[in-house]
Amino acid sequence: MRHRIPLPDDLGPHFTVRQAADSGVGRRRAAARDLARPFHGVRSVSAPATPLQRVAALAPRLRAGQLIGGETAMRVWGCPHPGFWSIEDPLTVVVDTDSARVRSRGITGKRLAPGRARPWRIGGIPIVDPITALFMCVVDLSDDEIVVALDALITTSDNYPGLRTERPRPTVADIEQHLDIWGRFPGSRRIRDALPRAREGVESPKETETRLLLVEGGLPEPEVQYEIRDDERFVARSDMAYPALRITIEYEGDGHRTDKAQWRRDVQRQRELEDLGWIVIRVTQLDLADGGRALLNYVRNAIASR
Repeated sequence: MRHRIPLPDDLGPHFTVRQAADSGVGRRRAAARDLARPFHGVRSVSAPATPLQRVAALAPRLRAGQLIGGETAMRVWGCPHPGFWSIEDPLTVVVDTDSARVRSRGITGKRLAPGRARPWRIGGIPIVDPITALFMCVVDLSDDEIVVALDALITTSDNYPGLRTERPRPTVADIEQHLDIWGRFPGSRRIRDALPRAREGVESPKETETRLLLVEGGLPEPEVQYEIRDDERFVARSDMAYPALRITIEYEGDGHRTDKAQWRRDVQRQRELEDLGWIVIRVTQLDLADGGRALLNYVRNAIASR
Protein backbone atom coordinates (compact mmCIF):
# COMPACT_ATOMS: atom_id res chain seq x y z
CA MET A 1 0.00 0.00 0.00
CA ARG A 2 1.36 3.42 -1.01
CA HIS A 3 2.21 5.70 1.91
CA ARG A 4 0.02 8.80 1.89
CA ILE A 5 1.47 12.19 2.69
CA PRO A 6 -0.05 13.42 5.99
CA LEU A 7 -2.47 16.31 5.68
CA PRO A 8 -1.88 19.58 7.56
CA ASP A 9 -3.70 19.64 10.91
CA ASP A 10 -5.29 23.01 10.14
CA LEU A 11 -7.43 21.50 7.37
CA GLY A 12 -9.58 19.54 9.81
CA PRO A 13 -11.75 16.53 8.90
CA HIS A 14 -13.52 18.30 5.99
CA PHE A 15 -12.07 20.84 3.56
CA THR A 16 -12.37 22.15 0.03
CA VAL A 17 -9.85 21.48 -2.71
CA ARG A 18 -9.05 25.21 -2.71
CA GLN A 19 -8.39 25.16 1.05
CA ALA A 20 -6.12 22.17 0.56
CA ALA A 21 -4.15 23.99 -2.12
CA ASP A 22 -3.82 27.07 0.11
CA SER A 23 -2.35 24.79 2.80
CA GLY A 24 0.24 23.43 0.41
CA VAL A 25 -1.53 20.17 -0.47
CA GLY A 26 -0.89 19.21 -4.08
CA ARG A 27 -3.62 18.23 -6.53
CA ARG A 28 -2.54 14.58 -6.59
CA ARG A 29 -2.79 14.32 -2.81
CA ALA A 30 -6.21 16.00 -2.79
CA ALA A 31 -7.34 13.49 -5.45
CA ALA A 32 -6.06 10.44 -3.56
CA ARG A 33 -8.51 7.60 -2.97
CA ASP A 34 -8.14 7.66 0.80
CA LEU A 35 -10.16 10.91 0.87
CA ALA A 36 -13.95 10.85 0.59
CA ARG A 37 -15.78 13.24 -1.75
CA PRO A 38 -19.14 14.02 -0.09
CA PHE A 39 -19.75 17.08 -2.31
CA HIS A 40 -18.23 18.55 -5.43
CA GLY A 41 -15.01 20.29 -4.50
CA VAL A 42 -15.03 18.91 -0.92
CA ARG A 43 -12.76 16.28 0.61
CA SER A 44 -13.19 14.44 3.90
CA VAL A 45 -10.71 12.36 5.88
CA SER A 46 -13.49 9.77 6.19
CA ALA A 47 -16.91 9.50 4.58
CA PRO A 48 -19.71 11.08 6.67
CA ALA A 49 -21.53 8.35 8.58
CA THR A 50 -24.48 10.42 9.84
CA PRO A 51 -26.63 13.22 8.39
CA LEU A 52 -25.07 15.71 10.82
CA GLN A 53 -21.57 14.72 9.71
CA ARG A 54 -22.71 15.27 6.13
CA VAL A 55 -23.80 18.82 7.02
CA ALA A 56 -20.41 19.40 8.65
CA ALA A 57 -18.74 18.16 5.46
CA LEU A 58 -20.67 20.72 3.41
CA ALA A 59 -19.82 23.64 5.73
CA PRO A 60 -16.31 24.39 4.33
CA ARG A 61 -17.80 24.86 0.88
CA LEU A 62 -20.38 27.44 1.96
CA ARG A 63 -19.51 31.03 1.12
CA ALA A 64 -20.35 34.20 3.03
CA GLY A 65 -24.13 34.63 3.14
CA GLN A 66 -24.88 30.94 2.53
CA LEU A 67 -26.57 29.29 5.50
CA ILE A 68 -28.02 25.89 6.33
CA GLY A 69 -31.79 26.42 6.44
CA GLY A 70 -35.23 24.83 6.38
CA GLU A 71 -35.71 21.24 7.48
CA THR A 72 -31.95 20.67 7.57
CA ALA A 73 -31.54 23.54 10.04
CA MET A 74 -34.36 22.21 12.21
CA ARG A 75 -32.63 18.84 12.32
CA VAL A 76 -29.25 20.38 13.19
CA TRP A 77 -30.80 22.45 16.00
CA GLY A 78 -32.51 19.29 17.25
CA CYS A 79 -36.03 20.72 16.83
CA PRO A 80 -38.68 18.03 16.30
CA HIS A 81 -39.48 17.30 12.66
CA PRO A 82 -41.57 14.31 11.55
CA GLY A 83 -39.98 11.40 9.78
CA PHE A 84 -36.50 9.96 9.77
CA TRP A 85 -33.46 12.08 8.91
CA SER A 86 -31.59 10.06 6.32
CA ILE A 87 -28.02 10.61 5.24
CA GLU A 88 -29.37 10.60 1.68
CA ASP A 89 -31.72 13.56 2.27
CA PRO A 90 -30.82 16.73 0.37
CA LEU A 91 -29.42 19.55 2.47
CA THR A 92 -31.12 22.96 2.34
CA VAL A 93 -28.89 25.99 1.80
CA VAL A 94 -30.42 29.47 1.89
CA VAL A 95 -29.14 32.75 0.41
CA ASP A 96 -30.51 36.29 0.10
CA THR A 97 -32.90 36.99 -2.76
CA ASP A 98 -30.23 38.98 -4.63
CA SER A 99 -27.83 36.01 -4.66
CA ALA A 100 -27.74 32.94 -6.88
CA ARG A 101 -29.15 29.78 -5.37
CA VAL A 102 -26.67 27.06 -4.51
CA ARG A 103 -26.99 24.38 -7.19
CA SER A 104 -25.22 21.09 -6.66
CA ARG A 105 -26.00 17.44 -6.25
CA GLY A 106 -27.38 16.72 -2.79
CA ILE A 107 -28.23 20.38 -2.10
CA THR A 108 -31.56 22.21 -2.30
CA GLY A 109 -31.00 25.93 -2.78
CA LYS A 110 -33.54 28.47 -1.50
CA ARG A 111 -33.74 32.26 -1.24
CA LEU A 112 -34.92 34.48 1.61
CA ALA A 113 -35.44 38.22 1.70
CA PRO A 114 -32.63 40.09 3.50
CA GLY A 115 -33.24 40.41 7.25
CA ARG A 116 -35.45 37.34 7.55
CA ALA A 117 -32.73 34.93 8.62
CA ARG A 118 -30.59 35.52 11.69
CA PRO A 119 -27.22 33.85 11.09
CA TRP A 120 -25.71 31.59 13.75
CA ARG A 121 -22.87 29.11 13.90
CA ILE A 122 -22.90 25.65 15.41
CA GLY A 123 -19.29 24.57 15.49
CA GLY A 124 -18.19 25.35 11.96
CA ILE A 125 -21.70 25.18 10.49
CA PRO A 126 -23.29 28.51 9.41
CA ILE A 127 -27.01 28.17 10.02
CA VAL A 128 -30.25 30.15 10.29
CA ASP A 129 -31.86 30.65 13.68
CA PRO A 130 -34.43 28.04 14.82
CA ILE A 131 -37.44 30.34 14.29
CA THR A 132 -36.45 30.94 10.66
CA ALA A 133 -35.85 27.22 10.20
CA LEU A 134 -39.42 26.50 11.34
CA PHE A 135 -40.92 29.24 9.17
CA MET A 136 -39.12 27.85 6.12
CA CYS A 137 -40.67 24.38 6.36
CA VAL A 138 -43.99 25.03 8.12
CA VAL A 139 -45.99 24.11 4.99
CA ASP A 140 -44.77 20.52 5.40
CA LEU A 141 -46.04 20.23 9.00
CA SER A 142 -49.48 19.43 10.39
CA ASP A 143 -51.12 21.80 12.88
CA ASP A 144 -50.14 19.56 15.81
CA GLU A 145 -46.57 19.18 14.50
CA ILE A 146 -46.29 22.98 14.46
CA VAL A 147 -47.27 23.07 18.15
CA VAL A 148 -44.71 20.35 18.92
CA ALA A 149 -42.02 22.45 17.21
CA LEU A 150 -43.11 25.64 19.00
CA ASP A 151 -43.03 23.87 22.37
CA ALA A 152 -39.44 22.86 21.60
CA LEU A 153 -38.47 26.40 20.57
CA ILE A 154 -39.79 28.06 23.73
CA THR A 155 -38.99 25.34 26.24
CA THR A 156 -37.02 26.40 29.29
CA SER A 157 -35.88 22.82 29.85
CA ASP A 158 -32.26 21.77 29.40
CA ASN A 159 -33.04 18.06 29.01
CA TYR A 160 -35.35 18.17 25.98
CA PRO A 161 -34.12 15.15 23.94
CA GLY A 162 -31.92 16.09 20.98
CA LEU A 163 -32.31 19.84 21.42
CA ARG A 164 -29.04 21.74 21.49
CA THR A 165 -28.27 23.42 24.80
CA GLU A 166 -26.33 26.23 23.02
CA ARG A 167 -29.43 27.24 21.07
CA PRO A 168 -31.23 30.61 21.22
CA ARG A 169 -34.02 30.71 23.82
CA PRO A 170 -36.90 32.53 22.09
CA THR A 171 -40.15 33.44 23.80
CA VAL A 172 -43.63 33.59 22.31
CA ALA A 173 -43.11 37.36 21.96
CA ASP A 174 -39.89 36.73 19.98
CA ILE A 175 -41.74 34.45 17.58
CA GLU A 176 -44.55 37.00 17.19
CA GLN A 177 -41.95 39.67 16.42
CA HIS A 178 -40.34 37.38 13.84
CA LEU A 179 -43.77 36.85 12.26
CA ASP A 180 -44.17 40.62 11.96
CA ILE A 181 -40.78 40.89 10.26
CA TRP A 182 -41.64 38.17 7.77
CA GLY A 183 -45.15 39.41 7.04
CA ARG A 184 -47.44 37.08 5.15
CA PHE A 185 -45.95 33.84 3.88
CA PRO A 186 -47.27 30.29 3.31
CA GLY A 187 -48.12 28.92 6.75
CA SER A 188 -47.87 32.21 8.65
CA ARG A 189 -51.52 32.10 9.75
CA ARG A 190 -51.13 28.53 10.97
CA ILE A 191 -48.17 29.54 13.15
CA ARG A 192 -50.16 32.43 14.63
CA ASP A 193 -53.04 30.04 15.34
CA ALA A 194 -50.68 27.51 16.93
CA LEU A 195 -48.89 29.93 19.27
CA PRO A 196 -51.71 30.09 21.86
CA ARG A 197 -51.52 26.28 22.08
CA ALA A 198 -47.77 26.25 22.83
CA ARG A 199 -46.51 25.88 26.40
CA GLU A 200 -43.18 26.64 28.09
CA GLY A 201 -41.31 24.00 30.05
CA VAL A 202 -42.29 20.95 27.98
CA GLU A 203 -39.55 18.31 28.07
CA SER A 204 -40.24 16.12 25.03
CA PRO A 205 -42.25 15.96 21.79
CA LYS A 206 -44.34 13.11 23.21
CA GLU A 207 -45.40 15.25 26.15
CA THR A 208 -46.79 17.76 23.66
CA GLU A 209 -48.50 15.03 21.63
CA THR A 210 -50.10 13.63 24.79
CA ARG A 211 -51.33 17.05 25.92
CA LEU A 212 -52.82 17.83 22.50
CA LEU A 213 -54.47 14.40 22.38
CA LEU A 214 -56.19 15.02 25.72
CA VAL A 215 -57.44 18.46 24.69
CA GLU A 216 -58.60 17.33 21.26
CA GLY A 217 -60.38 14.44 22.95
CA GLY A 218 -62.52 16.93 24.89
CA LEU A 219 -60.69 16.73 28.21
CA PRO A 220 -59.46 19.71 30.23
CA GLU A 221 -55.92 20.83 29.41
CA PRO A 222 -53.48 19.59 32.06
CA GLU A 223 -50.79 21.79 33.54
CA VAL A 224 -47.31 21.00 32.24
CA GLN A 225 -44.31 20.35 34.48
CA TYR A 226 -46.35 20.77 37.66
CA GLU A 227 -44.41 20.57 40.93
CA ILE A 228 -46.02 18.21 43.45
CA ARG A 229 -45.22 18.93 47.08
CA ASP A 230 -46.08 17.42 50.43
CA ASP A 231 -46.47 20.59 52.46
CA GLU A 232 -43.13 22.32 51.69
CA ARG A 233 -41.28 19.15 50.64
CA PHE A 234 -40.73 18.67 46.93
CA VAL A 235 -41.95 15.23 45.82
CA ALA A 236 -42.00 15.18 42.03
CA ARG A 237 -42.36 17.22 38.87
CA SER A 238 -45.25 15.92 36.82
CA ASP A 239 -45.13 15.94 33.02
CA MET A 240 -48.84 16.84 33.06
CA ALA A 241 -51.23 17.16 35.95
CA TYR A 242 -54.74 18.04 37.07
CA PRO A 243 -53.69 19.40 40.48
CA ALA A 244 -57.18 19.97 41.84
CA LEU A 245 -58.04 16.34 41.08
CA ARG A 246 -54.67 14.94 42.18
CA ILE A 247 -54.12 13.22 38.83
CA THR A 248 -50.66 13.11 37.27
CA ILE A 249 -49.89 11.92 33.74
CA GLU A 250 -46.36 10.76 32.94
CA TYR A 251 -45.07 9.98 29.47
CA GLU A 252 -42.63 7.07 29.64
CA GLY A 253 -40.03 7.16 26.87
CA ASP A 254 -37.69 4.27 26.14
CA GLY A 255 -35.12 5.77 28.51
CA HIS A 256 -37.43 5.03 31.42
CA ARG A 257 -37.47 1.38 30.36
CA THR A 258 -33.83 0.80 29.43
CA ASP A 259 -32.23 2.79 32.27
CA LYS A 260 -32.49 0.55 35.35
CA ALA A 261 -31.82 3.37 37.80
CA GLN A 262 -34.46 5.57 36.13
CA TRP A 263 -37.00 2.74 36.13
CA ARG A 264 -36.43 2.10 39.84
CA ARG A 265 -36.82 5.80 40.61
CA ASP A 266 -40.07 5.86 38.61
CA VAL A 267 -41.50 2.95 40.59
CA GLN A 268 -40.49 4.52 43.89
CA ARG A 269 -41.93 7.89 42.90
CA GLN A 270 -45.21 6.32 41.80
CA ARG A 271 -45.61 4.62 45.17
CA GLU A 272 -44.92 7.87 47.01
CA LEU A 273 -47.42 9.80 44.88
CA GLU A 274 -50.09 7.15 45.38
CA ASP A 275 -49.48 7.23 49.13
CA LEU A 276 -50.21 10.97 48.94
CA GLY A 277 -53.52 10.29 47.18
CA TRP A 278 -52.50 10.96 43.58
CA ILE A 279 -53.67 8.88 40.64
CA VAL A 280 -50.62 8.17 38.45
CA ILE A 281 -51.30 7.52 34.76
CA ARG A 282 -48.26 6.30 32.85
CA VAL A 283 -48.35 6.75 29.07
CA THR A 284 -46.28 5.05 26.37
CA GLN A 285 -46.07 5.33 22.59
CA LEU A 286 -48.56 2.47 22.30
CA ASP A 287 -51.19 4.64 24.01
CA LEU A 288 -50.79 7.27 21.28
CA ALA A 289 -50.58 4.89 18.32
CA ASP A 290 -54.32 4.12 18.00
CA GLY A 291 -55.50 7.70 18.28
CA GLY A 292 -55.44 7.42 22.06
CA ARG A 293 -58.95 6.01 22.47
CA ALA A 294 -58.05 3.74 25.40
CA LEU A 295 -55.98 6.48 27.05
CA LEU A 296 -58.77 9.04 26.75
CA ASN A 297 -61.22 6.62 28.35
CA TYR A 298 -58.77 5.88 31.14
CA VAL A 299 -58.25 9.57 31.91
CA ARG A 300 -62.00 10.24 31.72
CA ASN A 301 -62.60 7.46 34.24
CA ALA A 302 -59.89 8.86 36.52
CA ILE A 303 -61.48 12.31 36.39
CA ALA A 304 -64.94 10.83 37.02
CA SER A 305 -63.62 8.97 40.07
CA ARG A 306 -62.78 12.31 41.66
